[in-house]
Amino acid sequence: MKTLTVDERGTLSVQEIPKPTYGECQALVKMLSCGVCNGTDIKLIHHSFKNFDSYPAVLGHEGVGRVVETGAKVTGLHVGDIVLLPFLEKEVCGYTPGWGAYSEYAVVGDAESYIANGMGEGTKEWSEGYLAQTVIKPADKVDAVGAAMIITFREVLSAIRRFGFQPNENVLIFGAGPVGLCFTKFCKLLGLKTVITTDVTDDKVEGAKSAGADYAFNSTKCDIAAEVKRLFPDGIDYVVEAVGINALINQAMGLIKYNGKICCYGISPKLGMELDWTSAPYNWTLQFVQWPSKKEEGEAHSQIMAWINQGVLDPMDFISDVIEFDRILEAFALVEERKPSTKKIVIRYE
Repeated sequence: MKTLTVDERGTLSVQEIPKPTYGECQALVKMLSCGVCNGTDIKLIHHSFKNFDSYPAVLGHEGVGRVVETGAKVTGLHVGDIVLLPFLEKEVCGYTPGWGAYSEYAVVGDAESYIANGMGEGTKEWSEGYLAQTVIKPADKVDAVGAAMIITFREVLSAIRRFGFQPNENVLIFGAGPVGLCFTKFCKLLGLKTVITTDVTDDKVEGAKSAGADYAFNSTKCDIAAEVKRLFPDGIDYVVEAVGINALINQAMGLIKYNGKICCYGISPKLGMELDWTSAPYNWTLQFVQWPSKKEEGEAHSQIMAWINQGVLDPMDFISDVIEFDRILEAFALVEERKPSTKKIVIRYE
């Protein structure tokens, strides 16, 4: 099969490797789509992803595929099922899995079988990690391209739950890329009172307004601190850093209210900084959620699908480009161009 690889120099190429083998509690999946992650994928390419230093590697983690074969002990998956998060779990031909979903085939685990057979590390908690690899039901109102967006949806919703956002409170979101737009949309769906979203381009500011932001500002054209203080003289409940720029954490210090929270979701390539809380209130919280729990992602699935099936959340609103797998190198060139109009890019296999 074909797969996307990155070498020690950060060079991308499509290579031929064997189709993956799978265990008795797993299934073989033919890939249908995979979303490009501007955080994980790009940082792996540029060798700036925390604690990952084994190259060459195979990339991709926002995958959707169709089950084509099942292991002998699989009970919860069936041939034809559309599933989320198939991966390449083992090194193959010298390539380390950077999850590996930009491949023509991948493997998915069956949580029911792992639990029933005491597989893996032998604990129910470990096996429940596979619950994130959820089946898309035939009645669900989403196709394979849109389903790639569900992975980001679930990550963001599980992070919102972990951050502890509450209805009727107020939030400022730094960044209106795919993740920032998800935070914006979900905060409104969850009943937060005022949502303010900022970015550095007018296109993304307009996208934030379309996603439901009560206020959206281009931070290159106004003083964000002044705008927030005008609306909330005592500060705001939450500030979300959805970009991965450490300086925004210090900027947030002067924006939160007493007992407010700075919520870091964007992953910075720089793993340290000097915090300056001169302008912060005496009591405040800084919380990082940059590796969502797979179990919590799985638990977010029913809420995401309810929103999609009710028509209040459309995955295609967050996708700007759908590119065929045989043009995948063009897709990553487009990512590197950083056009303001680019949202989520999804790779399609068939």
